[in-house]
Amino acid sequence: MGKMVNTVCGPVSVDDLGITLMHEHFIFGYPGYQGDVTCGPFKKDEALKNCIEVVEEMMALGLKTVVDATPNECGRDPLFLKEVSEKTGLNIICASGYYYEGEGAPAYFKQRAGLGDIAPEIYEMFKKEVTEGIADTGIKAGVFKLASSKNEITDYEMVFFKAAARVSREEGIPIITHTQEGTMGPEQAQLLISEGVDPNRIMIGHMGGSTDLDYHLRTLEQGVYIAFDRFGLQGLVGCPMDDRRIACIAGLISAGYVEKIMLSHDVILHWLGRPTQVPEAALPLIANWNWGHIFKNIIPAFKKAGITEEQIHTILVENPKKFFSY
Repeated sequence: MGKMVNTVCGPVSVDDLGITLMHEHFIFGYPGYQGDVTCGPFKKDEALKNCIEVVEEMMALGLKTVVDATPNECGRDPLFLKEVSEKTGLNIICASGYYYEGEGAPAYFKQRAGLGDIAPEIYEMFKKEVTEGIADTGIKAGVFKLASSKNEITDYEMVFFKAAARVSREEGIPIITHTQEGTMGPEQAQLLISEGVDPNRIMIGHMGGSTDLDYHLRTLEQGVYIAFDRFGLQGLVGCPMDDRRIACIAGLISAGYVEKIMLSHDVILHWLGRPTQVPEAALPLIANWNWGHIFKNIIPAFKKAGITEEQIHTILVENPKKFFSY
């Protein structure tokens, strides 16, 4: 049996992860959703039914594991994820981490930072969530989620990067990231590696926000994984069209990096608070932004682009397995 990875239902062998989507969200709300009282309370039964229906459809297409990348302050609910997993058999890996400063919840930590160094607190929190469990749930996070701003890693964000890096060194927990609008991929990789994280435990996320091959190569040359994890979310700011992303992936595979690429959609199945409003003109562009898009549309497009079945298997199965094996 291979190395074990924490899921919401307990440790699972990496040999049993199978086809894995590396960055999705079951439920998600931008900080402050709790105050929008006109939305009414969270309708758990409705959300659970919706999530189970989606999962069952995706498992019929071969999906076996999902990494839920919801940050701590954005409505992360490990017990909800456990219920979905128990009712469907899907492996769900829960994250520990915080969102980027512009859309996260910095006020609490900024207030505390004004009174002293918060780095030890963040380290202690991250350590506890992967070794003992999240709050009193007993559910251990299996991955860290970090995020940086457009064109910078702010001082606020840096605290979380360094704390997660320290725990990753000590406990072997891998790290996935959010890059804003296709920026800071190489810099995130460099920072985490400089803090002692094994490059094989780092997946730089949202890299499909750029189709600049040089940007991707500068990131990949550091030995990390990268994720094209917003398929279907296209035509908006920082979201190139899927056909350009596919061409970029084909180019990176030709350059020898098939073993360092992973995929996902970054789709939220159930919004907390009010759903984000998308401009009407953009709706046709994101009509396929759902968990089935990779299975139904992107894989056939890969094959037309000359990407082989074996390479697709490497990206969807072998790369996630290796990522959680180190």
